[in-house]
Amino acid sequence: MTIENQDQLDKLKAAGSLVARTLKAMGEALEPGITTAELDALGRRLLEAEGAQSAPQICVGFPGATCISVGPDVAHGIPGDRRIEAGDLVNIDVSAELDGFFADNGASFAVPPTAPRIERLCRDGRRAMWAGIRAVRAGGRLNEIGRSIESFARKNGYTLVRNLASHGVGSWLHEEPENLATWYEPADARRIPEGLVFTIEPFLSLGAEWVDELDDGWTLRPPGGEPTVQYEHTLVATRNGPMVLTLA
Repeated sequence: MTIENQDQLDKLKAAGSLVARTLKAMGEALEPGITTAELDALGRRLLEAEGAQSAPQICVGFPGATCISVGPDVAHGIPGDRRIEAGDLVNIDVSAELDGFFADNGASFAVPPTAPRIERLCRDGRRAMWAGIRAVRAGGRLNEIGRSIESFARKNGYTLVRNLASHGVGSWLHEEPENLATWYEPADARRIPEGLVFTIEPFLSLGAEWVDELDDGWTLRPPGGEPTVQYEHTLVATRNGPMVLTLA
């Protein structure tokens, strides 16, 4: 969506703040022994306590309130009876509808003790996302976001998953503009209108450029099981640059 007035912005800020606080709380609760279902139940309670609904449930019929993926899975993992173990790489993606507006926030967490290369991957996953966010300018090209992210990834020896992309959000979970590449697409001439609401969510990997859908119809995993992280914010393009809505 493209924001048209202050009321819309205020409601988007409220939705963004809620999903950010929920993601933060779930990340803090992540420890060996907890099940992904228990973690999901925490997320559901926090959303519903403020009158919000799980976006993936109401928009696409996802079987959990949040998406929780335990490596080598990287996205759309279904919460269940799997217990988190030390050394796991876990992605949590929280998106919700509040008062008619949607926000989307995700992060990957390494459960200690973890290998130095995984700690570095998590650190650089955040850096890759922020490289893209800093490239946002109203009136600028959308593909400058992907150019910045890909430049960071190549410089630091990573790959990017290329069948998962950022997207518009706000009045629905996924809306136009769709397929916002987090790598450079020179043929993409689209520009960023002032007030555009969208996500930036690169999937930074130690070798993967693709993910496959598993037999459950949801979970996504690199064919070679390469460690992969995702970090995601919802933001608004303004004349002064990006306004991030999903900060806790």
